[in-house]
Amino acid sequence: MYCIFCRVVERANPFFVLQRRKGYGGGGITGLLVGTLDTVLDNKTPPYRILHQTTNSEVSYTVAIANNKKEIHRDWEWLEQHMLVTLGAFENEEDATEFVKCKVESILANRDNSKDVDDETERFKAATRKFHKLFNMPKEEKLVNYYSCSYWKGKVPRQGWMYLSINHISFYSYLMGKEAKLIIRWTDVTKLDRGNNMVFPDSVKVSTREGDHYFSMLLHSSETFRLMEQLTNMAMKQLMSEVGFEEDKMLTHRTKKRASRKISLLKRDLDAKARSEAFRAAFHLPAHEKLDGDTDCMLWTPYNKQHVSGRLYLSLNYICFASRIRDQVSVIIPNREILVVEKIDSSPSGNVITNAILITTKGKVS
Repeated sequence: MYCIFCRVVERANPFFVLQRRKGYGGGGITGLLVGTLDTVLDNKTPPYRILHQTTNSEVSYTVAIANNKKEIHRDWEWLEQHMLVTLGAFENEEDATEFVKCKVESILANRDNSKDVDDETERFKAATRKFHKLFNMPKEEKLVNYYSCSYWKGKVPRQGWMYLSINHISFYSYLMGKEAKLIIRWTDVTKLDRGNNMVFPDSVKVSTREGDHYFSMLLHSSETFRLMEQLTNMAMKQLMSEVGFEEDKMLTHRTKKRASRKISLLKRDLDAKARSEAFRAAFHLPAHEKLDGDTDCMLWTPYNKQHVSGRLYLSLNYICFASRIRDQVSVIIPNREILVVEKIDSSPSGNVITNAILITTKGKVS
């Protein structure tokens, strides 16, 4: 550990210690280094904490943490008023420690559960606020996702954060008191390339008419590149159609149960749009058709009396099937042509199967 992460004791008594991160809130080179590393590492460690530790014990327990002096001093005063007299009455330190642990657990257990929030959601909201503030973006500019990376300005890499929004790719870095900002409109991007070498590990090159921009050290380079491609393509389509992005509320409703809570609703919306586009392209369906769901299954083909492995796709107006072997079998059934959908326990081949359905169309085709 570097010394800048050491703690400074501000207050102490026989049972508790109030500590502050060294360099926090102060000036000089130490405060500058702390601020720089916090920005680079996206460090959210609270600068103040209160520990419980007895005289003869080397083990300490965190009792309270806070982001400012006012909050931590309030907690300290509460401990002195409500705990010190009781703790002083114990004959041995082990009993005092058990009392503190039980008291803290009791306070936590009695908190209002309705106030609990999803950490990832709060983190994304904080990133969205930071994005709008750093780049002076309007509220209409929606953040899709953000990633830690390095931006190469000349021969010097600047570690910071890449922000991908509907209309822009932005980058911000704060190192040793110097800021670096970059904003590129997706409509100005002429080419995107991926790379992975000694100079630019896990990198993405963004080319514009003015020049090339290199982003490296991406932890999720494949995901980042796919999203950048999608946003670039979407921006080009909007430019040609002169229609802005409109968030699809139905897509959000369809995917909210099965999608990870660690991604934004807008990112989930874009993923669903991409899957619907691939679905329409694969089966040559109308432009308004949206994929509701898909699953692995087997299709019985009566012409050769075999089961074909593939995937079943469902939308509002169609049931489609595509075999795993490309172009082996492709089926498109308009829902208006379906007469009956039945659950069956055996296949036309006579074999006993489970979780099977039989679809009969108006042409009596099953």
